[in-house]
Amino acid sequence: MGSSLLMGVGSAAAITAPELRGQRALQDLQPDMHGRDLRQQEFLKASMGGFDLSGSDLRGAVFNSSDLTNTNLSAANLEDAVAFATRFDGADLSGAVLRNAMLMQSRFTGAQIEGADFSDAVLDLSQVKALCSRADGVNPSTGVSTVESLGCR
Repeated sequence: MGSSLLMGVGSAAAITAPELRGQRALQDLQPDMHGRDLRQQEFLKASMGGFDLSGSDLRGAVFNSSDLTNTNLSAANLEDAVAFATRFDGADLSGAVLRNAMLMQSRFTGAQIEGADFSDAVLDLSQVKALCSRADGVNPSTGVSTVESLGCR
């Protein structure tokens, strides 16, 4: 008799992790997203080369395997962002805040970093050395020098 309790119970649809992530992912990618509130948005494998994200609030955003080549991120707040294997080649990161950002396997070839704050960010050692060779300036919002934030010697 106990087994009859299960009869008539409809099957429940499970939501998988990618579907949950998709619900939080930004759907309307536009070349001009200057000054937008994009906190905790997910840009997975996004092609955002040349986009204007200057002055945007990107705290906690995820850019895994994304292309941010030549993207304007000047004065953007990328604190606690995750950008695993992301290309920042030629990007403008001047005055950006990247505190506590996870930037493993990301590339910054030719990126402008004057006044960027990388305090407690996690980067590959080869990228830190390359960034230190051109580190300059002080972040206008945190008051931390780029050289100090990268731990350059």
